[in-house]
Amino acid sequence: MARNKRFTVKEFGTFKTEFTRWQKRFGLDGYVVFFSHEPLDDCFADISVNQKEMAAKVRLNSALKEADYVDADVLGTAKHEAIHLLCERVTTYGYTRFVTKDQMYEAEEELVRRLEGLIPDA
Repeated sequence: MARNKRFTVKEFGTFKTEFTRWQKRFGLDGYVVFFSHEPLDDCFADISVNQKEMAAKVRLNSALKEADYVDADVLGTAKHEAIHLLCERVTTYGYTRFVTKDQMYEAEEELVRRLEGLIPDA
């Protein structure tokens, strides 16, 4: 039987700091982000976003299987969840049954503009 191991309070603090750093780097300062450290099923972390309210909840798994903990990368996981926030508007529109061409263009353009500032010139 696999034992569970917890991310430490220090690692949770590192996770929050790193996520916030990427959030700012991606220009996503309009979102209010709430963090929690709780048991999750089958993932290191996850994010849920209320696009209309511009609010996100980011959760770090507090109880990993020991085998998963060995591979856990707090910094990489924080970046990964911040990228999900970066893609959120496109994802939200993609799940909407009725979305206009203008809305999809707006969401794509927003993502492209942010990526322009992140991807270095050749």
